Amino acid sequence: MSAGHSVDGREVQVPLQQVAPSLAPPLSVAPLITPPPNRPANPWPPSDSSQVGVLHSGAAAAFLPLHGGFTDHFVESPEEKYRCESCRLVLCQPRQTECGHRFCQSCIARILSGPKPVCPADMEPLFSNKIFRDVCCHREIMALKVHCRSEKQGCQECMNLQQIPEHLNVCPFFEVPCPLGKCKERMMRKEIPEHLSYRCKHRQAACDFCAANMPLADLQKHQETVCPAFPVSCPNLCSFSSLPRRQLASHQHECPKAQVSCPFHGYGCSYKALNQEVRQHQNTCAAEHLRLMLVKNISLESKVDEVKDELMDKCKVLPVFSTRLCELEKHNTELREKNRHLEQKVVSMQKLMSSHSEKLLEVELELRSLTLLREELDKLRLSLDSVRSRLCALEQGGRSGGGTLTLASLETQLHRHGDMLSVHDIRLADMDLRFQVLETASYNGTLIWKIRDYKRRKQEAVAAKTLSLYSQPFYTGYFGYKMCARVYLNGDGMGKGTHLSLFFVVMRGEYDALLPWPFKQKVNLMLMDQGPARKHLGDAFKPDPNSSSFRRPAAEMNIASGCPLFVSQSVLESASYIKDDTIFIKVTVDTSDLPDP
Repeated sequence: MSAGHSVDGREVQVPLQQVAPSLAPPLSVAPLITPPPNRPANPWPPSDSSQVGVLHSGAAAAFLPLHGGFTDHFVESPEEKYRCESCRLVLCQPRQTECGHRFCQSCIARILSGPKPVCPADMEPLFSNKIFRDVCCHREIMALKVHCRSEKQGCQECMNLQQIPEHLNVCPFFEVPCPLGKCKERMMRKEIPEHLSYRCKHRQAACDFCAANMPLADLQKHQETVCPAFPVSCPNLCSFSSLPRRQLASHQHECPKAQVSCPFHGYGCSYKALNQEVRQHQNTCAAEHLRLMLVKNISLESKVDEVKDELMDKCKVLPVFSTRLCELEKHNTELREKNRHLEQKVVSMQKLMSSHSEKLLEVELELRSLTLLREELDKLRLSLDSVRSRLCALEQGGRSGGGTLTLASLETQLHRHGDMLSVHDIRLADMDLRFQVLETASYNGTLIWKIRDYKRRKQEAVAAKTLSLYSQPFYTGYFGYKMCARVYLNGDGMGKGTHLSLFFVVMRGEYDALLPWPFKQKVNLMLMDQGPARKHLGDAFKPDPNSSSFRRPAAEMNIASGCPLFVSQSVLESASYIKDDTIFIKVTVDTSDLPDP
């Protein structure tokens, strides 16, 4: 996080943004890079699907290493702050721990998967809910210059780390697979035309016999099995030694050595012999064939008569079914009409009940107002009786001669009691305010701020009536720092009109003289998810010791410092962060290394 200034000149802290700049889409000139299927899932996914950055887009994720950091050949040696504390390579998807050290995403996931994980740099215990994405560091790493990954193959190009996917999609020296799916060979992109023309076993080739196009690897099988023009020999070993495959079926009927059945086998003749012998059988057995045809014809006529009788029986039943169907259709129409009338009655009854309920509510309100008026009337009667009794007493005192003195003393007492009552009202209001502050105050460095009436307050912020809201104060201890939160529901500065802006404020406390300055404690800001998934949106920063926002307050409070782009309003209002027109904001200040005053 770095210091900056808002539109109105206030000094603010620029937050660790949750959105990284997206990469340019890959070109479609050659096969694109696809992410490896076994890449581990990100244990800290982005909280908003619209805020998917460089590391989560499909083409860009492919160039990330599976484990550890980047092993690319950098033009200049990277600074030490860009190296992982575990693998000592350049950080890939950097994550920052609570103790301030940085790790690759895969490295910190491996450390957290073990029992009792600790930071290898300072042996401090690690917790998964206190590890944050370091987007600023990621942007700086993505801007580092590297040599092309095809440098050994001859490519001399240099580029930013984030430009690698775009370059590899057009680099002529990058090794890619053959564009034909069945071919498993890999080659440099510039060698693809030669490979497709001369070396690929799956390139298209034409059959020499039927001129059909197919992959070269399938050509021999095609000719041996299905090619219609391929020359084959007769399976009966007749005088025809070679003929096209398409003519083989017709040749079987003419082949003198082919075993064929009698043409009347469908009528019951079971004779089977060579073609020439079958012809002789037809000439000699014509009478037998006619007898078989006659028997077959008689059986078919008997079956036709049976089918006719069955159809006649069914035709006699058809009028009964038709009459029954008409009756059912008529009954169905009547039921539909009754149903429509019933629905109309139900709608009218609902309207009547709605009007009666409204009238009932009006009567209840009138009864309540009458009850209040009756109570006020009773109070007025009592006060009138007391005034009458006091008036009678004053009249009797005036008749006895001391009326003027008694009335003057009563007026003096009345004024004195009125003044005392005003003082007591002021003190009571002050005590009530202090009691409310003490009742909601936190002394462990954690604030949970409940903001009701979100829609109304958001409209007031849009209309510039109430631009920001302050939370109740909270403390790091009974004698610690006094702090509060400040929120702009319609955004502030860079986020005005598009984001919710959240800031942290250091206030003047009663024990500031005993505390170390400037304020150096780590601050976590969080918007709480009220749904069952509990996908809270959070950001964290360490105060800049040179910023005036964290010096000892000279006024009631310092300049607010925090996140102008904390969360976009579309994300806030589309998920389960708002329920019953209420949002919850949590601010946590690290008090683990805070000395006792």
